[in-house]
Amino acid sequence: MSLVLLAVFLGLCVAGVPLAVSLGLGAVATLWYYDLPLVMVAQSMETSINSFLLIAVPLFVLAGGIMERGGLSERIFSAAEAAVGRLKGGLGHVNILSSFVFGGISGSSVADIASIGRIEIQEMTARNYPLPYSAALTLITSTLATLVPPSILVIVAAAAAEQSVGKALAGGLGPGIVLAVALFAYNAFVSRVHGYGSDTRFDMATSLKMIGRAAPSLGAPVIILTAMFSGIVTPTEAAALAVLYTLIVGLLVHREIRLSDLPGLLVEAGRTAGTVLLILMVASTATYVFTIDQLPSKASSMIMAITSDPSFVLLLMALIFLVVGMLMDIVAAALMLIPILLPAAVKAGVDPLHFLIFMVTALAMGLATPPVGTCLFATSLVSGVSVERLSRASMPFYIVNIVVLVVIAFVPQIVLWPANLLAG
Repeated sequence: MSLVLLAVFLGLCVAGVPLAVSLGLGAVATLWYYDLPLVMVAQSMETSINSFLLIAVPLFVLAGGIMERGGLSERIFSAAEAAVGRLKGGLGHVNILSSFVFGGISGSSVADIASIGRIEIQEMTARNYPLPYSAALTLITSTLATLVPPSILVIVAAAAAEQSVGKALAGGLGPGIVLAVALFAYNAFVSRVHGYGSDTRFDMATSLKMIGRAAPSLGAPVIILTAMFSGIVTPTEAAALAVLYTLIVGLLVHREIRLSDLPGLLVEAGRTAGTVLLILMVASTATYVFTIDQLPSKASSMIMAITSDPSFVLLLMALIFLVVGMLMDIVAAALMLIPILLPAAVKAGVDPLHFLIFMVTALAMGLATPPVGTCLFATSLVSGVSVERLSRASMPFYIVNIVVLVVIAFVPQIVLWPANLLAG
């Protein structure tokens, strides 16, 4: 039964049918072929989308759009430069830190590329960094926004897996920090070996001025995450707070956005969020098919026949995550893989939260890898570096990411400790 769904889905994708439509038609065709009630399509879609938590998705997308238009992104980059720009490989470090901070507001890797990607690449190349290296680092740092709270993918995945969204968001902070530190170390090493960057003298007055200028923008992730993890607001309310705060800063403080810009921002946010939520709705019908076909238990049996060690189970699943993430939209990939592999992981003794964040970390690589990586094409567009050349330049960063994946698989406390500390 599951094979029929997957065959129809893949066939329609190859024919150029949009992914969400292909998945939905695959589920409908399977139910029709096996004479199962088609009413389950409507019921499962309605149930999956009827969640207060999912209101956070369009709100965080809107907050990212306001940041880009309202001048917050550029100021975050300037503050990061004031903090770490004087270190060896400084502009590379600035690239990493600014993407990390930006991700703490927008939750979107594509928004990171669109808002500060061009700034990061231009500044790095002006300071003697090769263009392919600058673009590759910008590409890989954009994936941090998919890990650190308030990641849109984490929100959707946690809702689909019926896990605490607050704990899942907090759990993503650990892998985000580990990946950022690994990128810091690699950038420092490469910059020292090849002499990338140019030495700049530290000017305390200038640095304080840059940080002060960016203070309203930097206040966004601090206020939003503190309010959410302290229990003052729910994740959905935190998303509304993000929109309100970024809008006030953009309108009244930086004054780089006008009320007349809001209709366009709302429409764009609706389009982006609508795509994500449509995939969630149609994936629920596929989940129904997988469940009645007992695919989760079959997957569990196959994996347990190979190994029962929790860490090696995750590494085995990582191969699936990486391949699937390279071939399809990562939101759809997560929603298809969760009902199949989560039961197998739990049976092997993996904490469900550890599984979710590990999966998100692995799938996030798909944003930066060919043939369908969204961020890969976005970075190629803003940098002018061809996709082929950018992919080659990114190979060392892919290796760094895989090393981080292995560490997360063997050290679950990287996920569980911040989850329990901040949202327990």
